[in-house]
Amino acid sequence: MEPRAALPAPDTPPERADDIHDSPWVTLAYLLFVFVPLAFLPPGVGRALFASLVAIALFVPLHFRFYRSAPRERPWLVLGVALVGLGLLPFNPGGNTFLIYVCGMCAWSFRPRVAVAVSVAGLAAMALMFGWVMPSAKLALAWSGMASMVGALVLAGSLYSRDKARRNAELRLTQQEVARLAAMAERERIGRDLHDLLGHTLSVVALKSELAGRLVDADPGAARAQMAEVEAVARQALAQVREAVVGIRATGLQAELAAARLALLSAEVRLDHRLEPMELPAEVESVLALGLREAVTNILRHAGAHRVEVELVRERGGIRLGISDDGCGGVGEANTGLAGMRERLAALGGHLEIESAAGAGTRLGLHLPQTALQGPAP
Repeated sequence: MEPRAALPAPDTPPERADDIHDSPWVTLAYLLFVFVPLAFLPPGVGRALFASLVAIALFVPLHFRFYRSAPRERPWLVLGVALVGLGLLPFNPGGNTFLIYVCGMCAWSFRPRVAVAVSVAGLAAMALMFGWVMPSAKLALAWSGMASMVGALVLAGSLYSRDKARRNAELRLTQQEVARLAAMAERERIGRDLHDLLGHTLSVVALKSELAGRLVDADPGAARAQMAEVEAVARQALAQVREAVVGIRATGLQAELAAARLALLSAEVRLDHRLEPMELPAEVESVLALGLREAVTNILRHAGAHRVEVELVRERGGIRLGISDDGCGGVGEANTGLAGMRERLAALGGHLEIESAAGAGTRLGLHLPQTALQGPAP
């Protein structure tokens, strides 16, 4: 039996650091800049328009292929796009748009230093081409300077995106390793607990059953007494196993908080927490941990938050677990997860408080009375 956790399953395929996260359809929109210079060219732009359409027809397959390509294939796609852009420049200065694409592609195709070097080489080739095809040096400098500035910005942004993807991939791998080790440690703990719990009991059952078998003919009364003891021991063992299973299923609040911290960190959400030290019955701690898990899941899926606060404090007549975020708010009372949270709290005499105005974030308060902290009566 593996513990449930908010961490990803160990066999979840990790996200690769080289995965490209922008949509190919969104970045395709930049091709509109190819046509801007056509409005400033002298009459008779037919050749320039035809060359631009041919260049785009060559570029689009390379563009979509790049988003699905393996890292070793990408340098060749970069070269292909660079040749398309340089080939269009004699007909349309808007061919520099393809060189800007090259800068972005380089960031995902090479190591940072190599990406910068290849981008500079491509932009230098573009500047030389402009010097050859432009009627004046000023125009050549203006067109190449503008493209170089935009290309540098695109390169820097793409390098940052790739580094961010790499860090997120490493963090997810760390989460999976933590989950795997936690599951392994939990299995070992369960094995030890069950061995300690049942080893002695089963030995007693075996010995008394053997003794009853020997006495059944010679002293039936003593045999029945031994079997009655076997039944009592077995019932006691059953109760102990049920109690152990409840403990196994329970999730600790500190463990759930650690899982929440990792999950929020992977989404670049800051977590601040303050838990007052206090002894909590296992059932109470499990309810609070499940509430924290549900709240964090909702925040990651729907809130779009940048900061989350968690606090466990004593209040008049009991305790309160507060969970707040600075997201979009607007959480409905009919939320299924919140309904389950409310039911679990009500079973212990507690209640759930929700404040979630649209655009003002969400604040949840899980309140439990002092009577719930005293545990079941002996």
